[in-house]
Amino acid sequence: MNNQSLMLTTSRLDGKWFYRIGSISAFVLVIGYLLTFPIYAWVGDAPPSDVEAQLVYFAEHGEGWWAILGLMVFTDLLYIPVFMALYQALQHINRNLMVLACGMIGLFIVLDLSLTWTSYSSLIMSGSLYASATSEAQRAALVAGAGYPSTMLDSPLLGTYAILIPSLGFLFIGFVMREGDFNRAATYFALTVGLTGIVFMGSYFWESLSVFRIINALLATAWYIVVGWKLNRLSLDGNYSTAHIDKSDLVEIANRMK
Repeated sequence: MNNQSLMLTTSRLDGKWFYRIGSISAFVLVIGYLLTFPIYAWVGDAPPSDVEAQLVYFAEHGEGWWAILGLMVFTDLLYIPVFMALYQALQHINRNLMVLACGMIGLFIVLDLSLTWTSYSSLIMSGSLYASATSEAQRAALVAGAGYPSTMLDSPLLGTYAILIPSLGFLFIGFVMREGDFNRAATYFALTVGLTGIVFMGSYFWESLSVFRIINALLATAWYIVVGWKLNRLSLDGNYSTAHIDKSDLVEIANRMK
């Protein structure tokens, strides 16, 4: 076996494992999402808007919210292998757009971990301290300190970080999928996730549009199932390596092997 054949074989083996890890991560991510549903039902309604009432709420439902937080942080990290595998599978179609799409998802991961779930963890811990406080002065200090993370979670800017940025990433990936033969279902789901995320941003002006956040989440979950299945197929397909090798590279390899 010459050097070019060895390089192609190595590329296939590396790609096979890469797609498999991405596939497993996508399915585990969906399971993580589904596990949060009964926990959300357990903790009941969403936290109230008043800061002091929020501390009382988190003091009563701290265990459930720690479980939710742990699952969501875990699923945020699973985005990385999923989208790296997608980049490998689709970069030959439009590398620049895939870089932009994965950059959007990467930005979302950083902002979600550093702002959304850090704010929730602060409120959960403050709620626990509020419940054990022995004086009004301690409670007042905790309420004052909880004002910032509470305001952060209510901020439209955080909604932009959590919904609009990843939705744009989905939209860009959908555009790339349209140009290839990745999967029609994955393409349509990606495009609709992107569009519903954009429409949801209008809920800050028209509350009736807030339902699109639920639609967006459900479509994204379905998309991960379809993508996980497709990545698994790519990991088993002996010809999957052509998904990330340019045609010019294949021609050059063939000429050198003559």
